[in-house]
Amino acid sequence: MHTFVDTAVSDATAHNLLAEYFAYRVLSFPQADGYVTTFPAPDDFTPPHGAFLVVERDGTPVGCGGIRSLGQGRFEVKHLWLQPLAQGQGRGRALLVELERRAIGLGATELVLDTNSSLAAAGGLYRSSGFADIEPYNDNPNATNWYSKSLST
Repeated sequence: MHTFVDTAVSDATAHNLLAEYFAYRVLSFPQADGYVTTFPAPDDFTPPHGAFLVVERDGTPVGCGGIRSLGQGRFEVKHLWLQPLAQGQGRGRALLVELERRAIGLGATELVLDTNSSLAAAGGLYRSSGFADIEPYNDNPNATNWYSKSLST
């Protein structure tokens, strides 16, 4: 069983999960120039600008993810991550669905995200969840792929 807990990105649990995620990416990042770590700005992930969730399994934090407004109904999914032992069990998809629900509640008409091609499972999750490839919308040095999903009905 998993639950989602609203939290601030500056909360100790969220910070620890993000630090674990960034450390994992530094070790697994394929580009020679390395992974650029940027902790998220807390105000970007609080309503009405966004949200940040911690995923818990039986009360233990195992992952996180957030959304933030980029303006004009466009929200960005950021830092969607699960610890390796929590992956492959549907929690990532459930988290993505919950983040989409939260974004719609905040007025989103489009979700965008960026990722790196080395995260093949993430790319598969995004494509199977209705995201389509788009041209880069930012200059994230860690990204090789950009996606969008219309939330309009």
